[in-house]
Amino acid sequence: MHELYSVIGFAYPKPGRATDLKEILTSFVEPTRQEEGCLEYHFHQDGPDAFAFYEVWRSKEDLDRHLALPHMKAFWESRMDYLERDLEIHFVTMLSPYPRATT
Repeated sequence: MHELYSVIGFAYPKPGRATDLKEILTSFVEPTRQEEGCLEYHFHQDGPDAFAFYEVWRSKEDLDRHLALPHMKAFWESRMDYLERDLEIHFVTMLSPYPRATT
């Protein structure tokens, strides 16, 4: 089995923009889960001023295809309208076995 591509990210909204940012990021959940190659996609809130997301993709190519979608490109270009500081993104290696087949 090939190595999965995992992402953990954090978003910190500007004052007064948390609700807007939450709505945008929440709107990405279901469509992203339907994309080819998306194995996990979760969105979390940590108090009023922090959001986190966790993603697992079958490959980097699948993630790249996701990021090239029009709504993702639009968000990337306007993200600083909502964020106190840029997204904190970590690409991590999954060490535990993935529970279902990925091929």
